[in-house]
Amino acid sequence: MLVLQVQLCLWFCTPTYTEAAKEQLPAAENGTLKFPGLFAFGDSILDTGNNNNLATVAKCNFPPYGRDLVGGIPTGRFGNGKVLSDLIAEGLGIKELLPPYLDPNLQSPDLPTGVCFASGSSGYDPLTPTITGTLSVFKQLELFKEYIVKLTGIIGEERARAIIANSLYLVSAGNNDILISYSLIARKLHYDFPSYAALLVSMASTFLKDLYSLGARRIGVFSTAAVGCSPFDRNRGGLLRECLELELEEAAWFNSQLSSELDYIKTNFTEAKLVFLDIYHPLLDLNQHLHKSGFQVEKFGCCGTGTIGVAVLCNEFSPFTCTDASKYLYWDAVHPTERALRIVASQILEKYINSFF
Repeated sequence: MLVLQVQLCLWFCTPTYTEAAKEQLPAAENGTLKFPGLFAFGDSILDTGNNNNLATVAKCNFPPYGRDLVGGIPTGRFGNGKVLSDLIAEGLGIKELLPPYLDPNLQSPDLPTGVCFASGSSGYDPLTPTITGTLSVFKQLELFKEYIVKLTGIIGEERARAIIANSLYLVSAGNNDILISYSLIARKLHYDFPSYAALLVSMASTFLKDLYSLGARRIGVFSTAAVGCSPFDRNRGGLLRECLELELEEAAWFNSQLSSELDYIKTNFTEAKLVFLDIYHPLLDLNQHLHKSGFQVEKFGCCGTGTIGVAVLCNEFSPFTCTDASKYLYWDAVHPTERALRIVASQILEKYINSFF
């Protein structure tokens, strides 16, 4: 505890923290500071395996998950291959795979370039991880505090401070809050959606302020995905399995409120680069203009029946799993394939990455 207090004092008691920390890192060839590492918080869009040892059904460390990773190994990533946090780390030249912090085989050399704290089926609403038995975003912050102490012990205070200040932080939540806590569980009995969205935005704001207080300065906050267009949601879309307009509208409303909140709170984040990362519209566009990107199937997932198969329902015993996931927009009934996520990741890198400098 004393070590953590000393570390936090270094951040809070030192003005122009980011500028001082830059001196500890090399500049890129074009003079722009490189990201020394990447950290991920939130849900399954970013989770690289933290749920593996939790008492939850929201896990996927079994075949056919991961079949398109090198070696075809199921690692706990919610897809056939890399997830969005891996792809962004790869695209930035940081590392090929972002390791989960709770991996019992995590090695000290993995720590300086970043780790993943995200937990599939989590959200901003504390009810969501309570229902699913996963890690709340605030529990993920507690793990990040633990990480800081470990990192400081390995590489020293100055270098750790530089890494924490100049790395990229990705946050993805809200999807499961809308799909689980609001649409399927009791939150709808007590809130209309604008009120619930305001509750989520308030929780997101608290989380981001806490993350900033721990030293994070370059923070990318994802919108929700195109909630309402997944194969699971399309089960309620009639014979034609259309996207659910109400859920799309709810997600769009939440995203607009979250974006506005970021604009507001970053005025107080004097050293921060806080960027709203829109993945809602890229995923919606892929659903609406499927063949433009060479996909053939969007209304069914590749794995299992393609309609309800998520986590344990997508398994190696299903005779219906497709042979070529690259033709499918979705891997299981909720999560996009690696190929779909690569398209989204490339758009994020092209559109937003310079906003962090």
